[in-house]
Amino acid sequence: MDAEILSPKPNVMFQSKEVGAGMIGRLQQALPVEEFLDLLKVKMEIDHLRHTELCNAQIGVVAVCGGAGSFLVSEAKRKGADIFITADLKYHEFFDADGQIILVDIGHYESEKYTIELLYTLITNNFSTFAAHCTKTVTNPVKYF
Repeated sequence: MDAEILSPKPNVMFQSKEVGAGMIGRLQQALPVEEFLDLLKVKMEIDHLRHTELCNAQIGVVAVCGGAGSFLVSEAKRKGADIFITADLKYHEFFDADGQIILVDIGHYESEKYTIELLYTLITNNFSTFAAHCTKTVTNPVKYF
């Protein structure tokens, strides 16, 4: 997938392909929306997700932002994303999709739980004399019944 950084301020002077709040990219091959959502649940190890109307039959362009990313909905739409995966969307923010994009809220903890592995890899690859350990403690205060 080719990807680029999403920024809430697209007209800022400083632009970087390595710094931003979210990412957008194109799948090598578009997937039917239901197949994409099933794959998302498997890959993110979640049993459920919240979403807007499935206004796009195929998913080809995907935008993501870990944690609370509602501030990037307009940017994801502007960049032509078919779907935007994030967390902490409030009820009224789902209306911002306006039938142009599918918004998916997978949960805050769930959207960030792999960050520890990314940081571990970054630290161990760049600081060979630094002892790094990953916690196995789940800190998600949200429970589902």
